[in-house]
Amino acid sequence: MLNVPAQSFPTMGSQQRVAPPGQAGRNKVALKPGHSLMDWIRLTKSGRDFTGLKGRIIEVTEEELMKHNTKDDCWTCIRGMVYNVSAYMDFHPGGEEELMRAAGVDGTDLFDQVHRWVNYESMLKECLIGRMAVKASTIIKGVTSLSPSPVPLEQPAAAAPPKDTRPRYDWFQTDTTVNVVVYTKRKNTGSGCVITDIVDGTLRLEIVLGKMSYLLHWRKCFYIFCMYVQVQTTSSVGKIQVLLWKKEKLNWSKVGKQLDSHHSFLRQKDRGFHYRRCVLLSKAEVTHDTKLFCLQLPAGSHMHVPVGKHVYLKALVQGSDVVKPYTPVESTLMPCMQSTEKEDNSSRLFLMIKIYPEGVLTPHLNCLQIGDPVFISNPDGLFSLRQLYDVTHLFLLAAGTGFTPMARLIRLALKELKMLRKTKLMFFNRREVDVLWRSELDQLFAEEERFEMENVLSEPSDLWSGRRGHIEESMLLNFLEQPEGSKCLVCVCGPVAFTELAVR
Repeated sequence: MLNVPAQSFPTMGSQQRVAPPGQAGRNKVALKPGHSLMDWIRLTKSGRDFTGLKGRIIEVTEEELMKHNTKDDCWTCIRGMVYNVSAYMDFHPGGEEELMRAAGVDGTDLFDQVHRWVNYESMLKECLIGRMAVKASTIIKGVTSLSPSPVPLEQPAAAAPPKDTRPRYDWFQTDTTVNVVVYTKRKNTGSGCVITDIVDGTLRLEIVLGKMSYLLHWRKCFYIFCMYVQVQTTSSVGKIQVLLWKKEKLNWSKVGKQLDSHHSFLRQKDRGFHYRRCVLLSKAEVTHDTKLFCLQLPAGSHMHVPVGKHVYLKALVQGSDVVKPYTPVESTLMPCMQSTEKEDNSSRLFLMIKIYPEGVLTPHLNCLQIGDPVFISNPDGLFSLRQLYDVTHLFLLAAGTGFTPMARLIRLALKELKMLRKTKLMFFNRREVDVLWRSELDQLFAEEERFEMENVLSEPSDLWSGRRGHIEESMLLNFLEQPEGSKCLVCVCGPVAFTELAVR
């Protein structure tokens, strides 16, 4: 095999991925009949006592938590809340063994490695035991010495204060606008990392800077006209300016009342997910079992999902929140190649979703009517576009709906990455009718000399003349041909088994 850097979609450490780097993949187990997620939701509504406390909520000490560490008596703690997960043992997709790793201990880190996007509060609300008891912290009080301390003849040089990398902000106003200016102290900051939400007089402005999140949060901003938000970025100096239109020509004394989370700078994974209420604009058929959903963000929301990132879609199914990650696409595979205009999709999202008849979420989505609500999170994921900017050859391996992150990557590569000499896609599916955007891919292959593709089918018809089979090393040898002097990047996305085999 070629010694080329491999980048898989979802990226290592992504919540869509089976395991963090350096760890074995997460193994799903075959659940017994009657133990699906929908069966668990129904069971939690049966009135059964899942805690053994007859509805009481208690405070749990660390010592008490440690006592409940068996399959039939399994307590665990997630973010300070303790749950009795004994009844959930046979419903857990990862199996008993994985769940028992968190038995009797704080399972927050284990949970975040694989399940960070799961709405456990809703799923386990009937299993809630109570809150973890907070240990009293040891307070060290300063003591004044009665005898003078000896003074050294030479004072050591004072250490330089640490550099302040925390962003700062300012604001100003005109007769018609309020302008919030953020100085990120980082160069090459794109508008894709700026997310604004204005809901009921509350302004939430989040800027994602790598793995960090900077948040400005005000309420009582009632004089903002929230139908349109404009973001201007000066990447060379890391300056971001957000323009908000006033309802009336009034002079503001302040933006609003600062909330507790205002001017906070945290790791993105510690921030938690923020959802906004979107509505379904349209739904179009892509293949016999896959549809393209167009979702409209609410007025006052501005969010552009960077290439390689995903969002979480949350919907209420039979009274419980169900959450799944999806990678957005564009409305088409490629715009007119001669066009230099960029589409502004900061107020709507396109999601290409395969409908599973026996699934929990996708049948619900398939039944949505135009105007029905769904909730969309902020972008998430670790994939960085920086690694693409000096690449000359891009290789994409996709299976099924693993094509969705590749779609925007193909568009970016051919429209904006001028150094890229070749983009090659090997697309694995079962049958001809399963190939997503097949006609668009064929047209792009015919018209764009920098793009090559090959379809591989595992269950083709007798009329199929292309390649057959499953992913294997011999199949990739010619595909991953590395020209002399080139720099290559390989991206992989698909089902767990496909992704792990390709990366290996």
